[in-house]
Amino acid sequence: MTLPHLEVDHESVNPPAFEQIRRQVTALIEGGTLAEGERLPTVRGLAADLGVAVNTVARAYRELESDGLVTTAGRAGTVVAPGSQRDDIALRRAAEAFAQRAAVAGLSETEALSWVRSAFRRLST
Repeated sequence: MTLPHLEVDHESVNPPAFEQIRRQVTALIEGGTLAEGERLPTVRGLAADLGVAVNTVARAYRELESDGLVTTAGRAGTVVAPGSQRDDIALRRAAEAFAQRAAVAGLSETEALSWVRSAFRRLST
């Protein structure tokens, strides 16, 4: 995966490259561009794309993990952590995914909204 709109200013002395990466990925997660569960590029792949050392990206990923924004599972890779996004963003993405799946399944907007209303009613009982 390639992260959208990610750049490192190699001329900048402050903040260091790992911090530039951390800030940009944080903004992509918090803004909803990267969804919970979405896989980030490998450390080596992102380092090559940005023209930085592997250790620079590894440190950025460690900082993101420390911030609770990503989780790393060894060879399984680094993904956006569950619960890392504000509820409104996570819910909007879930609603978009539901609407897309409902449309593919052939449901009308009215039918899909009926399913959502039914789910809310079950919650209140």
